[in-house]
Amino acid sequence: MKKWFLPAVVALLIALPVPPALAVKVPEKLVYSLSWVGIAVGTATQEITEDGAHRKILSHARSNDWLSAFYPVDDRTESLLAKTGGPFPGESRYYRMIFKEGRRTRDREISFDQAKRVGRFHDRIGGEQVDVPIVENTYDIYASFYYVRTQPLEPGKSIMIQVHYGKELRNNDVRVLKRERVKVPAGEFDTILVRPMVKPEGVFEGKGGALIWLTDDARRIPVKAQTKVRVGSVTAVLTGGTY
Repeated sequence: MKKWFLPAVVALLIALPVPPALAVKVPEKLVYSLSWVGIAVGTATQEITEDGAHRKILSHARSNDWLSAFYPVDDRTESLLAKTGGPFPGESRYYRMIFKEGRRTRDREISFDQAKRVGRFHDRIGGEQVDVPIVENTYDIYASFYYVRTQPLEPGKSIMIQVHYGKELRNNDVRVLKRERVKVPAGEFDTILVRPMVKPEGVFEGKGGALIWLTDDARRIPVKAQTKVRVGSVTAVLTGGTY
């Protein structure tokens, strides 16, 4: 019995389907068009790069000429992470957001001291500073999304992740809703729909959370996102990039 049992087990394991390793291609740049209730309102880019021991995530959303005529929007974020600390995309070290919306400007940053388990929030305009206790594998809001892309996603299940929002640390829930085929300017894709229960930042991020369609493959590329605003919703669809 011992002579055939082990070879049979090995053969069975080889025959089982093996899910692809989940990995985000770096560098990666994603380009989106933004619309509000079907009206084009702007564009957005999301990019991740590597430089030596660090990774950088850059996001930029801006209004088009039509919207800028009466409500200009120019929202930028930057995340810096150490590649060797924690799971992908790494260990958060610095985060900054500069949001210009209409006549309002916000300029805020978070410095992560992972050794002391502290994240320091700094309002660069108002001058306020707050030290927030953090735990291992705490991310800023944008870096957290790249972490989620590398996790197994099954409809009906959730992923929990620690996110530093500036003045507080939250254990956020990312809910996996269903599989769905969607068509966007970049093509037609089999996707997994997720709902991150995150605190919104910026006019295009909305007020009621977001729905995000990720490709149902190893890349987990966000091809579509939709978020509610005070009137209607803003939708982002992938139009191109390098991925």
